[in-house]
Amino acid sequence: MPIIRLKDIREMSSEDRQKKVMELRTELLRLKTMIKAGGAIDNPARVRELRKAIARILTVENEASAEEEQKK
Repeated sequence: MPIIRLKDIREMSSEDRQKKVMELRTELLRLKTMIKAGGAIDNPARVRELRKAIARILTVENEASAEEEQKK
C-alpha cells in the first residue's frame, strides 16, 4: 500500500506538496541513519516506499510547473 496516493498528491497545493516531501525526506534520512549505525529497522521495505512517494510527489510538482510555463 502506498504511503500517499497519486489522487491525493494531485489534490494538494504546491506548498503542501513541498511540506510533504520535506517530511518524507526527514523520515528517509532517519531510517538510513539507523541502517548505517547497524540497527535493525522494523520494516526495511519502508525505505523503498518512501523513495517512491518522494518521486511521485516531485513528478506531480514538475508536471504542474511545466503546465504553468506552458500557459504563459
